[in-house]
Amino acid sequence: MNEDNRYFYEPSKGHGLPHDPLSAIIGPRPIGWIASRNAQGQRNLAPYSFFNCFNYRPPIIGFASVGWKDSVANIAETGEFVWNLATRNLAEKMNLSSASLPNASDEFDFAGLTPAAGIIVAADRVLESPVNFECKLSQLIQLQAADGKKIDTWLVLGEVVAVHIDKQLLSSEGIYQTALAQPVFRAGGPSAYYGISEDLRFDLHRPKEP
Repeated sequence: MNEDNRYFYEPSKGHGLPHDPLSAIIGPRPIGWIASRNAQGQRNLAPYSFFNCFNYRPPIIGFASVGWKDSVANIAETGEFVWNLATRNLAEKMNLSSASLPNASDEFDFAGLTPAAGIIVAADRVLESPVNFECKLSQLIQLQAADGKKIDTWLVLGEVVAVHIDKQLLSSEGIYQTALAQPVFRAGGPSAYYGISEDLRFDLHRPKEP
């Protein structure tokens, strides 16, 4: 590969492009659609594009918040949250829940979504979402740069203690059908999202040990 065809930059000095390519390169990314309550019971619902699953047993999921936002503050207070699967038919409402609303506003109401009580945690589920994970906080970590300087970004990790799945997403053999749920994923730029379909699937099997 010809190195002359490589665009090079050091992030600390700026990327020199119309939009930071990082979020387009590391993408598309699953969406952390996080529901929480504060200690007084006020609901909050917000999407986070820095989200993923990090462990099987126990199942650990996590999201990062740039800034100490309501979701982080609520989870720090209560130790609980719910992740909701964002799907194509819920994309517009998921986007509405990202709006900066006045204090004491309810994103469920604003986005026209139905709160459903958690079975184990006090935070609400998005009833319209076909998959919900009830979570208990396992770690809350302030990120830091390579030089050790703390930055205003917070990684929230939670153990999944209860799972809700629409049975229509399970095959007759009990296998979860990822594409059937029509999940949406965040990409680069100010507005780009992607979906998936079964015709884009390919399979690779892990190599056997020699």
